[in-house]
Amino acid sequence: MFTGIIEELGEVTAIERSADSALITVRGPLVAGDARDGDSIAVNGVCLTVVSTDPATGTFVADVMRETLERSTVDSVRVGDPVNLERAATLATRLGGHLVQGHVDGVGTILSRHPGDRWEDVRVALPPDLNRYVVEKGSIAVDGVSLTVTAVDEASFSVSLIPTTMRVTTLGHRPVGDLVNLEVDVIGKHLEKLVGAPERAS
Repeated sequence: MFTGIIEELGEVTAIERSADSALITVRGPLVAGDARDGDSIAVNGVCLTVVSTDPATGTFVADVMRETLERSTVDSVRVGDPVNLERAATLATRLGGHLVQGHVDGVGTILSRHPGDRWEDVRVALPPDLNRYVVEKGSIAVDGVSLTVTAVDEASFSVSLIPTTMRVTTLGHRPVGDLVNLEVDVIGKHLEKLVGAPERAS
């Protein structure tokens, strides 16, 4: 479980691809500093499992399975790309964002960017099957960043990026047309299933 508050801007240093999986090496001295084999680290909002670390270089290696490659932007990541990094939350973690699982629900496309005085409004295309989970003033994770939805329609939603978000995450420089990982609020999905479930016989 994560909070969507990015701890570090890392860099992809190596990718080893096979037929239906990959090994990705990421430099992130902060998150790799206390990482152990089996730990979870969110990379651009994708929960990945650490398989090895190298304290000398501040890197960690993670497995990426076919399901992840097919459902997220990890398959398009290249060596040298910056990535948002967050370690898994603990019971003592401040929940500054919202509950984020690191399980990508879909991929969106940045449609527009409109700078304001000290902030920027960004509009993102929304896959049709995710629209019902996105509400104005609700939360959504974009490339692992916890953001508040400022507007939503049938095909897109908007968020506002504060200076800190633009400075310490990849969203500060993502151009129009770039693909981003989307994770909707899991509470909405659970409520939908509960409300739609048939009543149990007493």
